[in-house]
Amino acid sequence: MISTTLITIVIVYLIFIVGFIYGFDKVEDFELQDLEPKTKFSVVIPFKDEAENLRELLNSIHRLNYPKTMFEIILVDDDSKDNSVELIQNVLDTSRKKRDTRTDIIKVIKNNSVTNSPKKDAISTAIKIAKHDWIITTDADCVLPKYWLDTYDECIQTHQPNCIVAPVTYNDGSSFLKRFQILDVLSLQGANIGGFGLKLPFLCNGANFGYKKSIFQSVDGFSGNDNLASGDDIFLLEKFKNANSKKVFYLKSDKAIVTTKPVSNRRTLIQQRLRWASKTSHNPNWFSKLVGLVIFLGNLACITVLPLLFFGFIPTRIVIALLVIKFSIDFLLLFKTSRFFKQENVLFSYIWSCLIYPFFSVYIVVLSLFKPYKWKGRTFKK
Repeated sequence: MISTTLITIVIVYLIFIVGFIYGFDKVEDFELQDLEPKTKFSVVIPFKDEAENLRELLNSIHRLNYPKTMFEIILVDDDSKDNSVELIQNVLDTSRKKRDTRTDIIKVIKNNSVTNSPKKDAISTAIKIAKHDWIITTDADCVLPKYWLDTYDECIQTHQPNCIVAPVTYNDGSSFLKRFQILDVLSLQGANIGGFGLKLPFLCNGANFGYKKSIFQSVDGFSGNDNLASGDDIFLLEKFKNANSKKVFYLKSDKAIVTTKPVSNRRTLIQQRLRWASKTSHNPNWFSKLVGLVIFLGNLACITVLPLLFFGFIPTRIVIALLVIKFSIDFLLLFKTSRFFKQENVLFSYIWSCLIYPFFSVYIVVLSLFKPYKWKGRTFKK
């Protein structure tokens, strides 16, 4: 009975991951055609205590290839306690002294926080004053690729979407902890792309997310989930899908990949993952909940087989077969995803990561049921 249950769980897990692999290949790579730019963008970037990251962000904005007359940058200060605002102003003043007019497109505003979700408030505050109909959100600890807006523009010209979900990954694999996080986020990105390929999109990342201001307003923005601190991305995605699922598009282009830094210590990693897990139970998407349940059970099965094997409740050959099947299929999805993101080098840490991840994943799920999380100096309940 025990063996049958575990085998069933792993088979279901296998079906889901194979489905994501199939879906990943179904999403076609988007290639730039060097079209004349036509879309105007308002890029919204909330920040809180990001002084150590803002300079790199501003440098990447400066390097954007897109015509400066066709986009604006709205930086929203979410009650920063460090010198973030001063740093931005110093960078802008220095650029103006050098007669660099590209910084003229950047403005800094204060967040008007009125709900339990400061980040959603920051985005809403910026959208109210945004000049252009296309909104793109990203984070202050991100680096933007040179042809980022060009890729969005050509996607809009060729596919006429209302909402664009685009790729995000980490950019620093200098330690095992950071490579562990890269593998984790690559698995999420692989499932994300696979979901789009199966026509069952359920994930997105606010660090690289675009949509029409008019559609945002028509679905009443973040209303209905603004009591939840997290989820400025997935809840909005669900609203856009309900409005017109055929107009939601995944931008599978290496020219659109936004990169950010992994966290530097285990405590912060746990808080970050608790923040991510906090929105799962509130996600109205049935497929997202089903995927979460299957992934949880698959990882729980990996942990459970160890004591069952020790006490003789399950044969060794079945344990080996189950673990080999799970870790092999996980590796195949990661291989495809890492190749798209050009991060195949992190696969050398896969063996140790795959041994640790089931324990880490189950720990986060269980902890999220009982514990609030802390982020940016604030404490949030589930």
